[in-house]
Amino acid sequence: MRFSDLADQPCSISRSLAILGERWTLVILKQAFAGTRRFDDFVATTGISRSRLTTRLNELVEHGILERVEYKDTRTRSEYRLTQRGHDVYPILMALRGWGDAHLAPDGPPLRYLHTDCGGEVRSHLSCERCEEPLVARDITVDLGPGFPT
Repeated sequence: MRFSDLADQPCSISRSLAILGERWTLVILKQAFAGTRRFDDFVATTGISRSRLTTRLNELVEHGILERVEYKDTRTRSEYRLTQRGHDVYPILMALRGWGDAHLAPDGPPLRYLHTDCGGEVRSHLSCERCEEPLVARDITVDLGPGFPT
């Protein structure tokens, strides 16, 4: 199976990976959450090549994760802003950050993510929508959903 074939799988994880799984995509989105909006700023903060950045930004716009908004400088240019669909990616980044802090940061987390209102540490966790019990993988059973092809 080719990577692009993931989009056709009857699995939301595979379909999401078809859009978000390319190695530069989450780096670009991380920078978008940090306030980066302009093409040259993405190049400067990520080190990604201009051609690859163009391709990734176009794909993120095509999938409704970023929107292209024109602004006037010395000429008309575009900046890239997160859409609601884009903002919905944030918990994925926070889960990756939590895993990285736990397993790849022997001296402690390099950055702290704090709740603006109270100063508490931001954590990503799974819980049951009904009883709110915290969950790990062994607590979860997978069953067919209404979108599974018959």
